[in-house]
Amino acid sequence: MLLTLHDIRKSFGAVRALKGVSFELRPGEVHALLGENGAGKSTLIKVITGAHQPDGGTLVVAGEEVHHLTPSKARELGIACIYQQPALFPDLTVAENIGLRLKKTGLFSRVSWTDQRTRATELLHRIGAEISPDAEVQSLSMPEQQLVEIACALGSGARIVVMDEPTASLTQKEQHLLFKVVRDLRDSGVGVIYISHRLEEIFALADRVTVLRDGESVGTNAVDSLNESQMIKLMVGREVSSIYPPSESEPGKTVLSLKNLGCTESGVSGVTLDVRAGEIVGMAGLVGAGRTELARILFGITPADSGEISLNGERISIHSPREAIARGIAYVPEDRRRHGVILEMPISQNMTMAIQPTLFPGGWLRLKAESLLAREFIRDLGIKTSGPEAPGGSLSGGNQQKVSVARWLATKPKLLILDEPTQGVDVGAKSEIHKIIRQLAKEGLAVLMISSDLPEVLGMSDRVAVMRGGKLVEIIAKENADAHSVMAAALGTNGRDAA
Repeated sequence: MLLTLHDIRKSFGAVRALKGVSFELRPGEVHALLGENGAGKSTLIKVITGAHQPDGGTLVVAGEEVHHLTPSKARELGIACIYQQPALFPDLTVAENIGLRLKKTGLFSRVSWTDQRTRATELLHRIGAEISPDAEVQSLSMPEQQLVEIACALGSGARIVVMDEPTASLTQKEQHLLFKVVRDLRDSGVGVIYISHRLEEIFALADRVTVLRDGESVGTNAVDSLNESQMIKLMVGREVSSIYPPSESEPGKTVLSLKNLGCTESGVSGVTLDVRAGEIVGMAGLVGAGRTELARILFGITPADSGEISLNGERISIHSPREAIARGIAYVPEDRRRHGVILEMPISQNMTMAIQPTLFPGGWLRLKAESLLAREFIRDLGIKTSGPEAPGGSLSGGNQQKVSVARWLATKPKLLILDEPTQGVDVGAKSEIHKIIRQLAKEGLAVLMISSDLPEVLGMSDRVAVMRGGKLVEIIAKENADAHSVMAAALGTNGRDAA
């Protein structure tokens, strides 16, 4: 075995994060690690990489028991981890970042910039990444930074590679490149621990799967011995009969109307679209199609410079988020860690951040009112927490997303824009968030939902609006929407040719 964990235990105060987890990794194997948010996956990975010291149990690497594992010791043992959020130096070039990871130098050692650049070029070429080694990391997109992290892991000669949600921000093309890299690693004898909430990736890549639930390992199985329903039941401990609940609302009057809307700065042009009360319009398209850019226009972050926006029949202009909020537009952004939940701030303050002028008129603090409002949202949205004063960082990803939604529901919006509402959350939390969205639509809210998860778009949308190259290219009724028609529109291919 490359790696053996036996009866690993870890607690943080009164919280038992790991309750005797056992796990094995073979050479030349892709071993998936699954579980809901809060199941213990992140803690287990931090034990494997030396970031956390376990309270009990044994850890064996390549047949040798390891005590007091540290991050530097883990790297020496050939353990590399590729995290969902890349840990790169933004002001350095790609080659410099890779060189820092791979080369050990003394205080007065000379750096060969030519060798550093050549090595970076080789590694990037190996994974098929079209990235210049001279580019500054801060100029790269999140998917490109993710590929640089993969190049670093490959260059280190790691024998155990941990991939934590590696495709969360990758395009379809980049995902295919990643899958090829994973298979090449497996063929070369490397053991890969693969963490993903996307079950289709597990079936495509993994040989075995271990499922964690509530800090315990509930089973290790060959992937081909399980179907999707069995895997979900292992993860959540119950049947999830309907991840995509049926629509229970009839669309009402038009809330949002766009006519030839555009913004030169955002690369969006000629968007014409209506969203009605009680309706969920799903925005589909490839990464870079202009979906998030359209949301930012509607929320006043990058104001429109052409076309018309009407809200409840009134033509309006939106030049800032403040104006958007005042008009009844709410926006839950894609990156909840950067723009959604402030991890150090209490849940109650996270929820009331957008309504402080009305909640605290004249600057007078009404902490009881704030706490009461937070408790109502915690109850109504099913947020799992010890209370409104708990910090946002204490919550699982799914519960953080619910807090983000609560913040904007507190503004009592007419239109709710959701950008990747279930990205990076587990199957159980995804089902809960979908039910919340359906309920909001049932109550008459107009919902514009952006998602790169095609099954989610098809399962949740009353209509599907497809964007490509900054333009809205097609609107597909629910009864006519399927994976083929949506992807054909997103790619700009003829339906018959794409078959």
